[in-house]
Amino acid sequence: MASSELTSSQPSRPPRPNFAFRQLRGQRSPAEFAAAVRRAAREIGERVSCDARYVGRVEAGEIRCPNYAYERVFLHMFPGRTLADLGFAPRSSVRGRRARTAEDAPGAHLTSPARAANETRGAYAPYDTPNPHDPHDPDTTHEYPEESDVLRRAFMTGGGATVAAASLSPFGLVASASAAEPAGRRAGTGEAQALEDAVRRIRLLDDRHGADGLYQRAAAPLRAAYALLDAGTLRRSAGERLQSGAGELAISVGWLAHDSGRFDDARSHYAEALATARLAGDPALEAHAFCNTSFLARDAGRPREAVRAAQAAQRAAHALGSARLMSLLALREAGGWAGLADRAGCTQALMRAQVLYGRGRSDADPEWMSFYGEAELEGLEAQCWSTLGDWRRAARHAARAAQLQDPHFTRNIALYTAELADDLARGGHPDEAAAAGMRVLDLLGEVQSSRIQTMLAGTARVLLPHRRAAEVSTFLQRHASLPRAV
Repeated sequence: MASSELTSSQPSRPPRPNFAFRQLRGQRSPAEFAAAVRRAAREIGERVSCDARYVGRVEAGEIRCPNYAYERVFLHMFPGRTLADLGFAPRSSVRGRRARTAEDAPGAHLTSPARAANETRGAYAPYDTPNPHDPHDPDTTHEYPEESDVLRRAFMTGGGATVAAASLSPFGLVASASAAEPAGRRAGTGEAQALEDAVRRIRLLDDRHGADGLYQRAAAPLRAAYALLDAGTLRRSAGERLQSGAGELAISVGWLAHDSGRFDDARSHYAEALATARLAGDPALEAHAFCNTSFLARDAGRPREAVRAAQAAQRAAHALGSARLMSLLALREAGGWAGLADRAGCTQALMRAQVLYGRGRSDADPEWMSFYGEAELEGLEAQCWSTLGDWRRAARHAARAAQLQDPHFTRNIALYTAELADDLARGGHPDEAAAAGMRVLDLLGEVQSSRIQTMLAGTARVLLPHRRAAEVSTFLQRHASLPRAV
């Protein structure tokens, strides 16, 4: 979806750190405290996507007041305290309609009037999750908030190509439209080509360096992509390319959000891609959007949704004729079954993935699947066995994935090796785990991925009881010296 940062207004003054909230966290790490928040939410029937980044933003003062769901959770965790006691500002001081700016003009985007004047949508969407069950929550939207937002913003009429003045230069591209061009100019094949090149560039940079350093830079290309769609096209063929390209770009930016731990941002981007696919009648794009949605749901702890999304992707992809695509989608389904602790369902999906993969490549394989080779097949299977607690089998597949991976895909090598380290640690092989962890640390200078860092932090915790072993001690010391990302 158009990124959180795409529709944000910047704070008028620097945020003030929330020292009260920091004190309440005590000696717990941000990740540990976030886990406590999620547990407390489940106790009262709420559902929040709290993670270490959210905790960091609250403590930094970037989130001045939580939404109603988080408010109920915090007050449940700390009975007898008010929001003010927790260091938050009164809701009345941060809610309300922000001033209309040039960015609010027709053809640019729509921003919900409930957004705070000094609270970016980036801070809200992934961290201040609306409560759809509370009719009094001003941030509650309709049943499908992401898709309805797409329909309002991305495809409304009245805009011209002047909206696409946003630079695509972060990825070596330049939007062909500029603010000086007359209203009514329409996009063509040149813009479609630039958009497709942007998608390829993002994927290449992600493969080599990971998502964290790229996500913010991807905002301008994504905004320009949907502005070009708003402007309309001279030819139907160019319009179809633009729709497909915008959807693929939304998925790519969603993946950057996903891999850097911004799960709700990623969910919005994927929903935007899905809406674009549905409007365009593009089953290939729909299958891709559902594929990534399934992967995200698995990582976000929603395994049943992961299974459903993977099955929806398979229905969309059935007529496309790509066995490799169906193989990947079977793996996505297997990951969901593993999350549900359904070993039989997982095993069946894995076997189906292997059979489909064995049918080889074809001209029908989507371009975006260039990452999917034997290494990725082994890596995803390793994740399934790890989720099921079969550490020995998981380690075997993870080691094979790291060995098979093309050396240019630095991020994936680091990912598979981090998986290997964790499986070895949990399987009772601390020295081997520490050695694998050291190899990951060697790669972190080139790779920026919150996913990998989170995995490595988990491995370090598992290895703590073995810290007297020389190799484990060396790994733990080096890991502890890493800058802490929150």
